[in-house]
Amino acid sequence: MEETKRVAKLSEEEAQAEVEIWNYVFGFAKMAVAKCAIELGIPDAVGSHEIPISLTELSSVLGCEPSRLHRIMRFLVHFQVFKEKPTSQGTTGYVQTPLSRRMMKRGENSMAALILFETSPVMLAPWHHLSDHVSSGTFPFVAAHGVDVWSYSARDASHSNLLDEAMACGARAAVPAIINGCPEVFDGIGSLVDVGGGNGTTLRMLVKAFPWIKGINFDLRHVASVAPEFDSIKNIGGDMFHSVPKADAAFLMWCLHDWDDEECIKILKNCREAIPVEKGKVIIADAVIGEEREEDDKLDFVRLMLDMVMMAHTSKGKERTLKEWDYVLTKAGFRRYNIRHIRAASSVIEAFP
Repeated sequence: MEETKRVAKLSEEEAQAEVEIWNYVFGFAKMAVAKCAIELGIPDAVGSHEIPISLTELSSVLGCEPSRLHRIMRFLVHFQVFKEKPTSQGTTGYVQTPLSRRMMKRGENSMAALILFETSPVMLAPWHHLSDHVSSGTFPFVAAHGVDVWSYSARDASHSNLLDEAMACGARAAVPAIINGCPEVFDGIGSLVDVGGGNGTTLRMLVKAFPWIKGINFDLRHVASVAPEFDSIKNIGGDMFHSVPKADAAFLMWCLHDWDDEECIKILKNCREAIPVEKGKVIIADAVIGEEREEDDKLDFVRLMLDMVMMAHTSKGKERTLKEWDYVLTKAGFRRYNIRHIRAASSVIEAFP
């Protein structure tokens, strides 16, 4: 009986493998077609129609050849990016879904810039050097471009702008979960410095939710100098490895995973020195790998993918386990910390000096 079950299980695994292997052969196609759709403006065109839009109408709006556009739409419908519904003339039409809305170039849930960033030739090239990194320690981004990701961004304004827009997408996905999941974290904070705040999207969302906070958007000078102005927020350029502007609390979202342990400890020490000893704290929004969460958590695969992204795109960055977070926080001189899991790929870590 047990042998029969074992053979049946192996047969089931073989059958599943016959299907799953094709995701590894052609998995890039989903990413590439999503990029194509965003570049053509398909989600925006479909979204601008309150009724189903036909292929003829869509191809006219976009200036695309109908038969080729049909093949793209057939693919996107299959993967539930769009839905098919009949038009008033009885022909097949297309309508939006929650997923396609996230591919629109504008909107509070837009992830378009992040998709375009990760699928750009600049960010795809390092993946071809991942095996070299694992075997010999070669940094993939440096192998592909001759410099690290930060130096590349500093010298290429268009890439730097795309990076900032991509990080803003990440903020729009994570910050509402922070605001709704643990608003008490921001109680009693009069001033907040967002370390590595990019174009200020994260801080603007936090200040809007907690209007008593005065914000400091802190990033490299070439980033902070072009960040939009906003009431209650001051943009300051500098280097977090040298010092951090003083505030009641420091905030770091998707920042520390870019760096190795010693670099993280240096950043955290500078943050600790920037906040009051008695009531200050550092708030970290970053992934915690391998932690038990609610049964309905469906984002563990995102955290593991992000760890691979860190390996490909940064020199020494990584996503951290609870044990690894404990190490860097303790070494940076924080006497205690707590971790709050939220409905996002990141968790919220409060660290107290």
